[in-house]
Amino acid sequence: MEKVLEILLIVVSLLLISIVLLQSNKASDASQIITGGNNLLMANRKERGGEKFISRFTYTLGILFIVISLLLSI
Repeated sequence: MEKVLEILLIVVSLLLISIVLLQSNKASDASQIITGGNNLLMANRKERGGEKFISRFTYTLGILFIVISLLLSI
């Protein structure tokens, strides 16, 4: 059982790394706020389509990663 969880943790972590790299770059928006581009500060942007799926999949993989890590630590 422990070996299966370890292998599953490795697979989930690799998926999590790859899906985070696929996400759109939101760091540039934050840098524009700091440098004075405050038009994005109060922008009401909603995620749609593929971006919404990637975001939800990232949350799911993150929660799964935490749960498996906690199960392995017991």
